[in-house]
Amino acid sequence: MWEYTEKVKDFFLHPKNVGEVDHPDAVGEVGSMLCGDALKLTLKIDGTTGRIMDARFQTFGCASAIASSSVLTELIKGKTLDEALELTNQDIAEYLGGLPKEKMHCSVMGREALEAAIANYRGETTPVDKGEKIICKCFEVSEEKIRRVALENRLSTVEEITNYTKAGGGCGSCVPAIEAILKDIWSVRPECEVPKTPRKMTNLQRIALIQDVIEKEIRPRLQSDGGDIELIDVDGNKVIVSLRAMCVACPMSDVTLKGIEEKLRELVSKDLVVEEG
Repeated sequence: MWEYTEKVKDFFLHPKNVGEVDHPDAVGEVGSMLCGDALKLTLKIDGTTGRIMDARFQTFGCASAIASSSVLTELIKGKTLDEALELTNQDIAEYLGGLPKEKMHCSVMGREALEAAIANYRGETTPVDKGEKIICKCFEVSEEKIRRVALENRLSTVEEITNYTKAGGGCGSCVPAIEAILKDIWSVRPECEVPKTPRKMTNLQRIALIQDVIEKEIRPRLQSDGGDIELIDVDGNKVIVSLRAMCVACPMSDVTLKGIEEKLRELVSKDLVVEEG
């Protein structure tokens, strides 16, 4: 039996914003009842301000799916579309006080429904429309989804991928493919010396390496002095970070940022620029 927080129980037993918006401006549908989880999100959007005025959901799934969907609608109402897109599946789970690890895919489904609805409003192509390569046929999970979720949540095992996407949780025939994807994502590691001819990396590998250097090389040193760091975004050659804990009020924060930049240039790419966001 799953261990649910009081917030999960409350949003499951007393869900908010159930139903469908009348004459919605945006509709996002993800999942499938055949796969065990499905979510339809409808939005009413102010055409002048671009703010979400109302959000409602209809879902087929477990308690975690209902609670995650309900929280999603509460969190995005009143936000602009761009502000809403900053919401992550971890934000949904954290608002609920956490979800069982086997149910994290419910928070991911909520995030995907939001992306699909906004893409629908903007007339953009959704991942499904792009004809992405399906890795898990049991649950219709694409390679791109596995890569994105793995990077966003730093997942490194098939079990974690299954918990967050359900991929690999059916017949199991896709497990070798998932393992190969994870190996490809996390195969790049910091070297003791910068090679004379750096190996060309994909964008995903480059981001993964930046995350890896921060986690293994930079964060431990800051934490040893009472500080901390969070990677906010990677935009081209710009690495945006946020200093935490004792680093926030430190008069030497500029020096700290410069040291972080030098380390990333040494171990990842010499053209990286670090900024605080």
